Amino acid sequence: MRAGASLRLLLVKEKQARRQVSTPCVVLFLTCFGTAASLECPHKCVCTDTTVQCTRLNLTSIPQPIPVNTTNLLLTGNDISHLSDKSFPVRLDYLAELYLSENRIEQVDPGAFYNLPRLRLLDLSNNQIFNFSPDAFPQNNMVQVVNLSRSLYNFSYADVFSNLLRLSVPKLSNLSLANNDLVVLPDDMFISLSDLTTLDLRNNSLVSIKNVTFQNQALISLDLRNNALKELSNGTLKEFNQIPGLQVYLLENQWVCDCNIEDMVMWLQSSDVVVDKQNLTCTQPEKLRTTQLLQLKHSELPCTDFGNMEATLETSYVFLGMVLALIGVIFLLVLYLNRKGIKRWIYNIRDACRDHMEGYHYRYEINSDPRLANLSLNSDV
Repeated sequence: MRAGASLRLLLVKEKQARRQVSTPCVVLFLTCFGTAASLECPHKCVCTDTTVQCTRLNLTSIPQPIPVNTTNLLLTGNDISHLSDKSFPVRLDYLAELYLSENRIEQVDPGAFYNLPRLRLLDLSNNQIFNFSPDAFPQNNMVQVVNLSRSLYNFSYADVFSNLLRLSVPKLSNLSLANNDLVVLPDDMFISLSDLTTLDLRNNSLVSIKNVTFQNQALISLDLRNNALKELSNGTLKEFNQIPGLQVYLLENQWVCDCNIEDMVMWLQSSDVVVDKQNLTCTQPEKLRTTQLLQLKHSELPCTDFGNMEATLETSYVFLGMVLALIGVIFLLVLYLNRKGIKRWIYNIRDACRDHMEGYHYRYEINSDPRLANLSLNSDV
């Protein structure tokens, strides 16, 4: 009896020992297998640590599967024209940098980046975007850097990015809108970007920034080089003065050196906001071409307002003359087309006038000759 009990006890202990050994092995196997599966690299891509590189592979969509531990995803130089809510079907909690430059992207749908909650850098440069949904990002997103250089389909789609900036990326600190041929910026385009520190607007065609609000006190660098600015308004200069530590770049603009730029010249001379102010030169008028703005004197600045007014009046007179000539041609054409009716109308008037005059002449003769008057009375009787 004792021997049997001892044998059963030994068997129970052996089973427990086997369970203790096999359970960790199973857990280790499943863990390794699951990790390996989750870290599988997309076809033709190169995966190094937590970086996935799929550049210039002629991809037409986001490759799958993307390892869940990916922090940097490079998809530059492909043909991914459309980003939808299916582009990132699996949540990537660690993805911080996404590079989609040179992909001919035209449309970004709502929810395109919903599964990228920790995305901080988004490079969409060198694309042809004409539709970018403000709902592409999740709420409370962490996007801080956006590169939209050479990304607009054309300058008329500026409102697409304006809505995006006002509504979708409140934590944005670094923004590039360079090389987009922008002529004007929508009103209050940057008003909600309270954390914006760097704004790149180089190589556009901006003629004015009067209606743009730079009230965010965090702005440090504003690059306006190589645009079509002729002057800066007093309101813009005032805004620049209210931002502490701001550095502005204004080289290679079309500065018109007349009396309208006098306040800006005085501001440049007394302020250190403009980093490259020593190299700013006049483009017009011809006699002041290449003259440094800082060297301008009040007596050298011509006032062209009256000249512009005279030119405007001359243009108005020419236009008025053309309108009157056109009216005259139309009037003559109407007369020509209705010449027969007009001739009949003139004849009728002539006949009526003749009858009226004959009756008047007849009455006059009767009144002047008594014999005719008596004859007329006798005939009446």
